[in-house]
Amino acid sequence: MKRFLLALLAVGLFVLPASGQQADYTVGAQDVLTVTVSDQPDLSGKFKVEADGAFTLPLVGRVPAAGHTLHAIEAEVTKRLTDGYLKNPQVTVAVEQYQSQRIFILGEVRAPGSYTLSGDMTLIEALSRAGSTTPAASDEILIVRPAPGKAAGPTMPDQASDSTVLRINIRDLQEGDLTKNAPLKDGDTIVVPKAQAVYVFGQVKAPGAYAVSKGTSVLQALSLAGGVTDRGSTGRVKIVRTVEGKNREIKAKLTDVVEPGDTLIVGELFC
Repeated sequence: MKRFLLALLAVGLFVLPASGQQADYTVGAQDVLTVTVSDQPDLSGKFKVEADGAFTLPLVGRVPAAGHTLHAIEAEVTKRLTDGYLKNPQVTVAVEQYQSQRIFILGEVRAPGSYTLSGDMTLIEALSRAGSTTPAASDEILIVRPAPGKAAGPTMPDQASDSTVLRINIRDLQEGDLTKNAPLKDGDTIVVPKAQAVYVFGQVKAPGAYAVSKGTSVLQALSLAGGVTDRGSTGRVKIVRTVEGKNREIKAKLTDVVEPGDTLIVGELFC
């Protein structure tokens, strides 16, 4: 997964948004804006949106910004400069620093925590910022999107009765389906669950617990454990599965599908 993310970054899939791409971004308090008025250096500069949601621009005074798009702020500054100051002013507003909007990344990533949401951030870019997923991560990733007006903070799926939960399979992205590379919104919580495991013992080279995805076969599970030893027999594999609280032994074929919690035991060859 990490190699996949790095490859996408290497080919330039994630480019910091240019001013035109930022136009629909909704500004919030603490964001730092760059205001450029052509041929007017005294009116241009960097301005922080204060707690009341506005910033102060020379000549113009207090300009409301929080809750408005960059395009709307450009239009407001242009209107005010036109009213008695400049003829046909050319105004550009861009985000210098994103500070108001955040996302949360939890679970099986190398650096979980809170991250600043930049203008066009997507799921893959967010996972890359969190150091990519760990080897124990599930293929399915959840994006919990809070209901409008809900207080900012990480939200787990079982706390999301009034939220929207998006489910995305990382394998789809690995196979090139970038329609699954969901754009993120302010307040989103990305949850990377731990993959469910099967246990492989007996005549295999590396016995232990292994994370599996849905549809994993017995043969694939054995491969995760390094394959059978010289003394092992692929024809003598049994699955110990808990059914209604009781252990049940199943003679397994290599094509059988394992279930989370299964224990596979590989027997010895007949002498």
